[in-house]
Amino acid sequence: MKIGMIENGPVAVTEKDGQFQVVPIEGADTVMQAWAAGEQRLDFGNPRPLVPQELVCPIPEARQVFAIGMNYADHTKELHVTAPKAPSVFTKFPSSLTGPNVTVAHHGEKTDWESELVVVIGQGGRDITESDAANHIAGYMVGQDLSDRTVQFLNDPAQFSLAKSFAGYGPIGPWLTTADEMPNLDKQTVTTMVNGQLMQESTLGHLIFSPAALVAYLSSIVALYPGDLIFTGTPSGTGVGHDPQIFLQAGDKIVSAITGLGSLHITMS
Repeated sequence: MKIGMIENGPVAVTEKDGQFQVVPIEGADTVMQAWAAGEQRLDFGNPRPLVPQELVCPIPEARQVFAIGMNYADHTKELHVTAPKAPSVFTKFPSSLTGPNVTVAHHGEKTDWESELVVVIGQGGRDITESDAANHIAGYMVGQDLSDRTVQFLNDPAQFSLAKSFAGYGPIGPWLTTADEMPNLDKQTVTTMVNGQLMQESTLGHLIFSPAALVAYLSSIVALYPGDLIFTGTPSGTGVGHDPQIFLQAGDKIVSAITGLGSLHITMS
């Protein structure tokens, strides 16, 4: 099931003849409420064509937003750093979250792109085993971890959280795809297009720490709650990894996509 959010509440997103439709969900006010109720216990309205611009942030109320650095080997190589022995964790503050079709004001001269898989926690808990982690994952989304490299690398060691938490620096969506729809998650491809040029491309199977491993590791230290988000890291191809480095400018258009999950469309202003 794909559950999106519009101004009036959550909607089921379906595809027919190559076109997306939305079906209003009655009896739920949020995406997570609709997920928790389950498809069989929900009442649905009449389907209609989807207008992409009506989709808003699917989970703006996330209690915790985790992010994982250096979780693709090729990304560690382009930044000339050692691959981590354990997940390298920071946070994006929830106030940075926004929807899938947005205009975002960039700050400074070194705003960079990072397309990522976002894991959505369903059933929370502590000390979740890796083998049981799938039972705690509601589903997946596409995320764009926009990053101000000036703020990030102003000090040594680097400052990740604030550099990635400007308003609008956390687009997610376009909807929650429930975990049961993604049995072959590791075979899906993540890409970034900037002004029509392919900048990033990898498969989710190249993650150093899988979603299950991340859930197990995080829950061994902190409690996880329904609706928590985990940005799982980005592959190589970021602007800071280019030689010479390149960064986003006003008017640039970014498309972050993962096969099976959808795409985000972001314009920088």
